[in-house]
Parts: sequence; C-alpha cells; structure tokens
Amino acid sequence: MRTTILITSPDQWHAPGLELFQFAPLFPGGPEWLTKPVLIVLLSAVIVMAVCWAAFAKPKLVPRGWQSIGEYAYVFVRDQIARPSLGKDADRWMGLLLTIFLTVLIWNVMGIVPFIQFPVAAYIAFPMVLAVSVYGIKLYLGVRHHGVRGYLRGIVHLPGLPGWAYGIYAPLILAEVFLNSLFTHFLRLFANMFAGHILLAFFSSVGFWFIFERLTPLGVGIGVLGVLMTIAMTAFEMFVQVLQAFLFAMLASMFIASGLHGSH
Repeated sequence: MRTTILITSPDQWHAPGLELFQFAPLFPGGPEWLTKPVLIVLLSAVIVMAVCWAAFAKPKLVPRGWQSIGEYAYVFVRDQIARPSLGKDADRWMGLLLTIFLTVLIWNVMGIVPFIQFPVAAYIAFPMVLAVSVYGIKLYLGVRHHGVRGYLRGIVHLPGLPGWAYGIYAPLILAEVFLNSLFTHFLRLFANMFAGHILLAFFSSVGFWFIFERLTPLGVGIGVLGVLMTIAMTAFEMFVQVLQAFLFAMLASMFIASGLHGSH
C-alpha cells in the first residue's frame, strides 16, 4: 500500500493526509502538469487500447485468452449497463460505454497495483472530464432529436400533475437534470476513491510504523491490527473499485438514454 508518514519527531507517528494527493513534476524543471497521476492516466489509456486490440483485432470463432476476457467485458457492459437504459439503441453506444467502463475500472485498480498505488479518480479533474463529456452528449442528443422546446417539455411534463404544481416541480426537475446529475456523476466516483485511498494509507502506515519503525511490546498489537485492517480494506476497496466503475458507466448510459428519449 502507498505509505506516507509525516515525521516531525523521531518518536511520533502522524496520520497521512492531503499530501497523498500532492505530486511534483516527474522531471526536475519539467512541465508542472506532467505528474504521476497524468502518467497513470496515459498508461491506463494504453492498457485499454491494448486490451481491446488483443481481444477484438483478430477474433476467432471459439474465443480464447484475451478474446474471452474482452467478450466477457463486452457482454457484461451490454447486458448490465447499456440495454437496461438504451434498449434497441444499446449496440450503437457500446463503444463509448465499454471504453468508459474499462477506463474507470483501470483508473480505480491502479490504487492497489504495487509501486503505482494511486487511483487517479481520486483526482477530481479526471472523473469530471468524463462526466462533462457525457453531459455534453446528453444535451446534444436531446436538442438534436427533440429541439430545445421539445426537450425541455419532455423533461418537465409529468402526466396527471396539476398545472399549479409545475411552478414547484419544474425548477426542481430542471435542476436535477441539468445540474445535480452532472455533479453527482463524478462526485460519487471521486469521493469513494478519495476516501478509500486515505483509509488504505492510514492503516498501512499504522502497520509500517508500529512494526518496522518503532517496534515495541505495547505497539506491536497496534501494528498487527494495522496490517490486518490493510488486508481487509484492500479486499473491500477492490469491490468498491469495480462497483464504482459499473455505476459510473451505468449513469452514463442512463444520461445518454435521457437525451435520446427526451425525458428525465
């Protein structure tokens, strides 16, 4: 696990904090933007392209190896993410949705890969870029297929709602569609990866400090507990990483469907 220990005194342990998310440029005197998270994002993109190329460049009738993995991921995204929201339009959007799912999944898994150990979705800018892209697609599809007026009418219209109630309902649903949906899309992913990284760093630093740095009869129990919690939290974090990739892609599918169908 990524272990960051701030030491102000040789005999004091300090919990890791926001310094976990502060990175200097990769090269002395290099561009300020070229940091470890940016390198991880580039590496993740290469991995996604490599996996898709290995799986689908030369497909066989009987899938094996990478093709089996690729087809499993494709079927999972199609049946569990695309079709429930997009229905007959699912196949048209599979390229985008599969890319989003694999990208976010690899971003998240990087948090537990040795020597990398940083989930780039914990940097709010990266999931925000994906969410804003999906948001732009949603608005474009809504206006293109229904026009501005028709798109807004489809969002606001609620069968059976009295006319007087639209003064209360319309602002709320419009705020949900055009504001809340955007922020909740990327904030959910960011918050989970941010919190998970902090927790893993906390427990791993406890284990490292009390077992390797300051081994004492009283502290060894705390150190062992830190190691056990690190193992348990790593297993739980792996589950969360997959779940958050699924939820992010599922919301992307739902937002695209809302633009196509002109409804919320």
